[in-house]
Amino acid sequence: MTEEIKSDAVYTTLEVQDLLKISNSTIKRLLKKGILRANKVGGQYRIMGKEILRLISPELEKKSVKAYMKVKNKAVDVINKW
Repeated sequence: MTEEIKSDAVYTTLEVQDLLKISNSTIKRLLKKGILRANKVGGQYRIMGKEILRLISPELEKKSVKAYMKVKNKAVDVINKW
């Protein structure tokens, strides 16, 4: 059974792990690097559904590829000038 992620719902890290099928260390890494935004409440993280949806959105991947290509093209231009 697949659960729908609701953008206005609040999830715990354990719930996000179950939804995304990722390990505890992966969720910690995503939080530490700021890839997945969350708020700390009483020593525990709370994650909005819209942040989970943003993370798995194809738009985020497109932005990442675009940023990578920009950096790559700049590096190629510098190398070609040598």
